[in-house]
This record gives sequence, C-alpha cells and structure tokens, in this order.
Amino acid sequence: MFPAQRPRRLRRTPAIRQLVAETALAPSDFVAPLFVAEGLSDANPISSLPGHFQHTISSLHDEVKTLLSVGVSSVILFGVPATKDEFGSAAWDRDGVAQVALRSLRDAFGDELVLMADLCLDEYTTHGHCGVVRTDGSVDNDATLELYARVALAQAEAGADVIAPSGMMDGQVAAIRAALEGASYDEKIIMAYAAKYASGLYGPFREAVGVEIAGGGDRKSYQQDPRNRREALREARLDVDEGADIIMVKPAMTYLDIVTDLRRELDVPIAAYHVSGEYAMVKAAAANGWIDGPAVALEQLTAVRRAGADFVLTYFARELAEELAR
Repeated sequence: MFPAQRPRRLRRTPAIRQLVAETALAPSDFVAPLFVAEGLSDANPISSLPGHFQHTISSLHDEVKTLLSVGVSSVILFGVPATKDEFGSAAWDRDGVAQVALRSLRDAFGDELVLMADLCLDEYTTHGHCGVVRTDGSVDNDATLELYARVALAQAEAGADVIAPSGMMDGQVAAIRAALEGASYDEKIIMAYAAKYASGLYGPFREAVGVEIAGGGDRKSYQQDPRNRREALREARLDVDEGADIIMVKPAMTYLDIVTDLRRELDVPIAAYHVSGEYAMVKAAAANGWIDGPAVALEQLTAVRRAGADFVLTYFARELAEELAR
C-alpha cells in the first residue's frame, strides 16, 4: 500500500520548489556593513574579512554604487578615526569621519539609499569600551547616555535615516529618542541592538575598526550573557517602550532562538546581524575547499529569515545579491 501523501512531489523540480518555498531571500533583505577610515589614500583590505575594506570616501561611493546596482539599497556605516581620546569625541564631531561620509553619501545618493549609522564609542575611544570609563575600569552607564545623545544628533544632522545604538547601555534608546525629538529629528528611525550578546564572534570586526579593549578586558558587564534567553525579550520590550522602531539580534546564527522569540512576541521589524566571525568562518572553510561557500552563506541567511528576521545585516550582501541574480 502506497502513502496518499507524498511530500516529495513538491520537491521534484526547481520551479516547483520555488513555487512552494516558505521563505524568500532577496537583495533587498540585506544591509551591507561598510567601514570608512580617516587619513587613507586608498582603500585598505581587512585581512580577516576577505573582500572587505576600510574605505576612503571615494572607494565608499564606488562600493555603494555597486551595491545599488545589484539591488542592495541599505548600508550601515562604521567610522574609523585617525585619532582617539578617552571619551570618543570624534564620534559626535561634525567633521568626524563618519559624519563626513554620511553627508557625502546622502548628497550623492539621496533617498535611493537607506543610510544607517552605527552609534557607539568603542571605535573612537582609547580604551576600546562602549562608554565612559570610571577610574575603577567600569563603564558609567548614565554618563555614557549623554554622549550617545550627542552622537545621535550629529548622525541625524549628517543625513542618517536610521540611528543604530549598539552599546547596550540601559536607557540608551530613551536618551536618543528624547534628543532627536528635542531637535526636531522626530522622523529618524532608531534600530536598537536590543539583544547583543557578549560573543566570541566579533574578532574580525575589531580588526576592521582598530579596537582593542584596554588591559585585555571584555564587555560582559553590559553585553548579554550567551547563556540567557528570557533576558533578550525583556531588553527588547524595554527598547520598544523607549521608542525603538526596529529591534536587532546580534549575532545571528547562534541566536536563532532569540530571533524567533522576538518575532513571536513583538510587532516591530526584527533585524539580525550575521556578524564578522560568522562571515569569516564560512570564508575560511571555503578557501580550504571544505565547503561550498556561497551555498552555505545562502543557507545561513535563509535560516535567519526563516527564524523571523525581516532583514539581515551581512558581509555577504554584495556577494549573495550577485549570486541570487544568476
């Protein structure tokens, strides 16, 4: 006796599989992280992120043009300053590298581009922490909020559509929302790194932005503990209540359960950051001939979307957009 139900019927040809696919992946689902560095004459390759660079303003424009041509219309910008100080003041300097780049991209591409700005201080501070550091080495949460408000206003004035606070300070969204609305930037979107875990997968990113935490320290006192799940929902709800428009989970692949939890419980857009270490592992294994790199990357990003993310920040944005067009 043969079974009446044969699920394999729906997998017989590529066209049938496409017809019944539950999850779609398109270039418009990707946000490309980009780095712009001060004082460069040419783009500088990032060794642990093959295919990525610390950009000049000129090479940044070239990269954005290419991204738009393959259907990726969103980028998130990280600045790499030439000089740093204790408080990270270049982060809110109108003439700082990130603000100059934001203004240049806005002037060049207008509303064709969704322009996101990461808001943190670690790239700009001598100690590598995401906020003001007390004499005992701990981070002063409330003093840091005042600086985040300054950065948000500088980024908004420079033309960012989306302000993306990533420091995991308590109350950061409320402080930023109040500052933006007080300066009549009430249309600016806040994408909160609401569930950002103290992960071991950030190494290549830290090379890209030249960050080293003083004294061999870490960020476990303010980023989330990888052992905790319920805490992420609490953090995300607080951020939504404080005025966040979009919630982000970071990293992506090792926290798919968190993506699913937040998608089930919240009615705002959910983003996930497929981080530098996740990208670098795929690239390294592919370079050794152990895996099919593009196939694994597509599988991973499809899994992130399937788990509930509305879009994905990924270093694979350009490469996979080109792959999907084939």
